[in-house]
Amino acid sequence: MAERVYSNLMRELKAGKFVFTGELEPGKEGSIEGTIEAARKLLGHVTACNVTDNPQSFGCVDSLAAAHKIQAETGMECICQLRCSDKNRLALLSSVLAAGVLGIKNILAITGDYVSLGDTPDVKPVYDLDATLLTRMIRRVVDEGKDLRGGEIRNPPKLHVGVAANPGSAFLDMEVYKLKRKVLAGAEFVQTQVVYLPEVVDNFFAKVKEVGVEIPILIGIFPAKSYAEAKFFHEQVSGVTVPEDYLAKLKETKEIKDKEKRKERIDQINIDYFTGFLEHLKSTPAAGCHIMAVGYPEIIPELKKVVG
Repeated sequence: MAERVYSNLMRELKAGKFVFTGELEPGKEGSIEGTIEAARKLLGHVTACNVTDNPQSFGCVDSLAAAHKIQAETGMECICQLRCSDKNRLALLSSVLAAGVLGIKNILAITGDYVSLGDTPDVKPVYDLDATLLTRMIRRVVDEGKDLRGGEIRNPPKLHVGVAANPGSAFLDMEVYKLKRKVLAGAEFVQTQVVYLPEVVDNFFAKVKEVGVEIPILIGIFPAKSYAEAKFFHEQVSGVTVPEDYLAKLKETKEIKDKEKRKERIDQINIDYFTGFLEHLKSTPAAGCHIMAVGYPEIIPELKKVVG
């Protein structure tokens, strides 16, 4: 069967381009006008944007609905996140079919943060499938027109499925073997958790090569727009280590009283740090960079400008 390409993201990855993707985060509200405006600011600077699905287990605007509206109003291609923590396989299948109806061409299959981390800790978690089985289900639907039990899917959707990985995991061997399992299930691209240290990237790719994983991998970065954000990632997000010098420089900006000057200094700190990081990244097997600059879209064109 001839290889098929349904999205601009996959087209660019297969062409061997160094791809940039962004992230959009609909909130716990009845409007996504701010998210749509952020998407407009990123047009022309990233190939596609992730639309988050209940990030950190906070109940937010549905990823599918938001992605459809963003694509319709801005033309930004979306990667719809779909997490297993909130839905059983029946609901997940419905979401995959809905993605096809709504014109979504990319899904990121994730297991999802544990629900006790969010603002409704007493909610019942589901986890009927994990990210690997969700990936397998999506590929079966798309490639074979079948559900997990072999039931027929009429007019199956045409889309691509990606998965996540954590290069900074304390159990890296296990993490990479989990990634290999996802690839065997049919994953077509990877977007990773946030990485700040080049040596973490190098170690991750060495392990990936060791187990024979061959798939486009976009390394995640998070340019922090405040010291508090960077400190949160360093202390609370598993597998993420934020460099001390980067933290220290951001902390110093708290002493700058003028709001505009403080923002200019934070911009410069991020440009200075991530310029070197991105230059290193381009020397690795990375297929691109996933920039998680939610609420900070203006930094993305600046970073791309610096690294060309």
